[in-house]
Amino acid sequence: MSPSIADSTGPLLAAYYDDYLALCAGTVFEWRTGEMPRPTITGMRQVGVGKRMRYGLQDDGSLLAWSDNPAAPQVLIDRVRQFHAGLTGLLVIRYDASLWHVETRRLPVIGESGFETPRRLADNVATASVGDGANYYVTRDGALRVHGNASRGQYGDGRLERTDFYVVTANDVRQVVAHTGHALHLKRDGSIWGTGGNIYGPLAKHGYGDKAARWGKLLDNATAIATGASHSLALRSDGSLWIWGRNEGLTPKQVIDHGVLEAAAGTDHSVALADENLWFWRTGEQPRRLAACPGPRDPGISRKQ
Repeated sequence: MSPSIADSTGPLLAAYYDDYLALCAGTVFEWRTGEMPRPTITGMRQVGVGKRMRYGLQDDGSLLAWSDNPAAPQVLIDRVRQFHAGLTGLLVIRYDASLWHVETRRLPVIGESGFETPRRLADNVATASVGDGANYYVTRDGALRVHGNASRGQYGDGRLERTDFYVVTANDVRQVVAHTGHALHLKRDGSIWGTGGNIYGPLAKHGYGDKAARWGKLLDNATAIATGASHSLALRSDGSLWIWGRNEGLTPKQVIDHGVLEAAAGTDHSVALADENLWFWRTGEQPRRLAACPGPRDPGISRKQ
């Protein structure tokens, strides 16, 4: 089961609009579009990023959060196996497969954020995703559940009005990712399906120009997926990376032909970890080497986790 982090295919990369994180040999590197990555905090096994906040999962299972000062992170919750960050906070899966929502709240100081007390949502959960308005999780039997905004077709079952609770909208699901009014899921057979808003093409041709209210197939033979504000990415078993959406076209095309371990999508940029290097590029352009990035210290920590 692939532990996606919002806009990424796995635990070593994260993106949220123009903010990016990479985990290189246990050290977190942060940067924004137009900057170079800078090391900030060590001892992590997973990274994530949301609005104004950055997150890291320590080797001991403690989930940390920080904004401008990584030297003084806040401990949010313990016994964490994986987490998924986004606009409204985090969906956290603990060692016992229970799912918890750690919601952000605004503090009186302008620009600062705090967190509500973690709230248990479900059990037997395998993976999840936090979108900009709708949240998703997948249980161990492959059932995909969604709750939140529905006006852009985010549920994928035809409804355009939100429910008061999580509802099942797909089955045989391995991974789910969500962003600005759209979502993708990867089935166990390797097929990618999408629903929601598709003005710029993150759902390929499915509902292009407006929205798709039901899940539709986008691509086959994938092993992991990511999606950004207006484009999407897919990994295949041969290590190749495929892209589609704004500035790329509606037909998925290969952008890196081998060696890709993970990838993440932001506003109009993508980042990939391949051959122990970070590759960073704007949609419609070719990947360029940004910095060296040694692989995980534990070979078991990868997109195959």
